[in-house]
Amino acid sequence: MENHEFEKATAFIIVKIIEYVPNSVFIKTIIKKTTGNVTAVSVDTGEALNEKIIPFDTFVQIIDGKAEMVIDGVSNFLETGQSIIIPAHTSNSIIANERFKMISTIIKSGYE
Repeated sequence: MENHEFEKATAFIIVKIIEYVPNSVFIKTIIKKTTGNVTAVSVDTGEALNEKIIPFDTFVQIIDGKAEMVIDGVSNFLETGQSIIIPAHTSNSIIANERFKMISTIIKSGYE
């Protein structure tokens, strides 16, 4: 995982800054602050982000492919251009039935 922010005031195409890695989940940090962070993630077919519970709301937008988001045991199938908010304190996992790329934004302010 890369922990450096992107250069500010420089344009880029989000879907092109992260590549697919065979049999892997690849994460690239766009912005990392104490109040939250923005990451780009690519997930190859058959891979998953393990179930977790975090104390913050998380906004997820699919920027390429299709993903299965499981929130409190309920599957949501998202495709390119679709988004979902994962509520704070809920169990969630993300499954790649086919490969996909997403942007994940976590907002930490307002929660203890």
